[in-house]
Amino acid sequence: MASSSGVWGIEIGQSALKALRCSIVDDEVVADAFDFIEYPKILSQPEAVPEELVADAINQLLDRNDGFNEKVVISVPGQTGLAKFFKPPPVELKKVADIVRYEARQQIPFDLADVVWDHQMMPGSLIEEGYALESEVGLFAMKRDQVYRQLQPFVEADIEVDQIQLAPLALYNMIAFDRLHERLANEAFDVDNPPDSLVLLSIGTDSSDLIITNGFRIWQRSMPIGGNHFTRQLTKDLKLTFAKAEHLKRNAREAVDPKLIFQTMRPVFNDLVTEVQRSIGFFRSIDKQANVTGMVVAGNTVKMPGLAAYLSKNLGFEVDTLDRFNRLTGDDVLSIPTFRDNAPTFAVCYGLCLQGLDLAQVHASLVPQEILTERMIRAKKPWTLAALAALLLGMIGHYFLTEKNWEVTHPDHWDGAQGVVQQMSSYSSEHKGEDQKLDAKLTFLNALGKEVSGNSERRLVWLEMLRVINGMIPREEYPNGVMPEPKNRKPFDERKAIHITQVETKHFEDLATWYTEDVKKRYKEELLSIRKNTGREVDLEELNALPGPTGPGWVIQLTGYHYYNSPKRMGHEGSNHVRNLLTTNFLDKSFKLPDEEGNLIEFTPQEYGLSYPILLRDDKPTQIQVPNPRYDQEEVFKAQTAIAERNFPEGKTLDDLEEIINRPPTLTVLRLDFDFQVLWQPTMLSDRIEAKRLAEEEAKAAEEAAAGTDDSVAMNAQ
Repeated sequence: MASSSGVWGIEIGQSALKALRCSIVDDEVVADAFDFIEYPKILSQPEAVPEELVADAINQLLDRNDGFNEKVVISVPGQTGLAKFFKPPPVELKKVADIVRYEARQQIPFDLADVVWDHQMMPGSLIEEGYALESEVGLFAMKRDQVYRQLQPFVEADIEVDQIQLAPLALYNMIAFDRLHERLANEAFDVDNPPDSLVLLSIGTDSSDLIITNGFRIWQRSMPIGGNHFTRQLTKDLKLTFAKAEHLKRNAREAVDPKLIFQTMRPVFNDLVTEVQRSIGFFRSIDKQANVTGMVVAGNTVKMPGLAAYLSKNLGFEVDTLDRFNRLTGDDVLSIPTFRDNAPTFAVCYGLCLQGLDLAQVHASLVPQEILTERMIRAKKPWTLAALAALLLGMIGHYFLTEKNWEVTHPDHWDGAQGVVQQMSSYSSEHKGEDQKLDAKLTFLNALGKEVSGNSERRLVWLEMLRVINGMIPREEYPNGVMPEPKNRKPFDERKAIHITQVETKHFEDLATWYTEDVKKRYKEELLSIRKNTGREVDLEELNALPGPTGPGWVIQLTGYHYYNSPKRMGHEGSNHVRNLLTTNFLDKSFKLPDEEGNLIEFTPQEYGLSYPILLRDDKPTQIQVPNPRYDQEEVFKAQTAIAERNFPEGKTLDDLEEIINRPPTLTVLRLDFDFQVLWQPTMLSDRIEAKRLAEEEAKAAEEAAAGTDDSVAMNAQ
């Protein structure tokens, strides 16, 4: 039976300390031990001394349990830290850390030196070829002094804390593993069609944590209402002591007048429902696609009769009580009455154990780096001392052996020979140094001669390349070549021009490393799409047998966009527009380049070394806002003044002026952003001219041979 070492998850609550120990046995999470230690007083009560109460509880935990030399993960309240989630732009995976650091400076209202922070990419992030495309990053932070304040009770008890997690994120880890694991394991996250969201409400003593998640994305908020508010309401209205009111709240059904108890607590019920509704409403306002379908309630307050039913009735969806964990086993713990009675309050501990066992979705930790470094040094000290001791023993042994050999050696027998060797060594070193100087001078002269005598074609290679790219890019054609005023130009969705915003190049020693199976498949799909749209002939057998590029060369990437995306142009809009114009240009469009004498010579893309044009992805156009070219602020002001003074300009009617005023400053248009690549294996101008000459001679010889065959056939026929 395979098992792992245990992990303790510890939560220091306002009314009790909860601890749960879990391990992995045969791929299942098993609860091995637990503890639930209530304080004599709630930590927030005025007469309570939190430091003493927490210290006593930890001492009881140590007395009752063994094994605190194992991994320990603790939680801190959600309101003491910061949890932010943001979507970085598409970027290389190795640059995500730089973006997160910039975002941390913007989001964290303190100097980063005074803060402990961590980050990670959330589940469902799309990573392709080393690029983070559709992704979300979680940023978690806490002030350094607060972290040390939370660690202090454990330091005093000599308990080494391995990881620190915010309580709401521990709750998310629990619900993701226990209830949403099949979704996370089997589904890919679709930004445009996200799965249904679940609300997890953990009602604490003085505050509550509300987490809304679909498994892949998280939204959380701490609400200033908890179980103590029910107790205080009873204290206020029924004139009871806090202890009696707390007892009455926990045993409301056994009270003399249960109806009076529930009526007294009704305002708090209403406040709780209002806070939950407000939170869910705000979440829906920032995530229009989210669909909340249910709620799970945790914390010991859920044992109040009628709470789940009251929430379900007022929120309009099913509300479940978290009184059991679906994927947690271990009957030795789960069957104990104390654990069963307090199971809803162990949700955070369960999530902490999952993080310690490396089964959690959020694994970021807020343990300060200096503590981790100190522990690492402390752990390596014995090995370092052992290595130094072994090295010292070896050196001592070597010294004694050398000393012994020295005693029986006669250096005077070797003095003459050693002198000759030293002389020859000096002579050799002198000539080697001179040879190196002469060799360096020869290398310099060879390079200088090659530069002076070599032709100048290589200097023009990249200038030619830029000219070719410029000629391949489709542009708008204007009468007489004059661009009209902005307000007289075509509507955006009628403009065929393709705008290139960035040109990048990368050299490959062997282009076969670029031509992977995915690229090969994409290239075939592009050619078939072009055949479908334009009728361009494609030999499927030749395409399937295509060996791909080999040898050194460049991959040129063009990044750009266009507005020719009207749905009315089915087959000619979006990515098809790029294929129909840009891709086909790089396949078929010839161009002219000047030779050394200034004469223009026509080349095909293949003769120039261009091949394998490919649109990297087949995205959909997105809506953006662009300035309205027909909107003129000064013209609007003049029209408003003319209407106010009833002094219409010549040729203008009231309708004309109102039309000017009502013009929107921006227009919503469809824009397609794309990345396009083409291979280039450079050839010199003289080589291309010579290749064209040889090709023309071969074609001419073939025509003459064909003509001679036709004459011979004609004579035989006579």
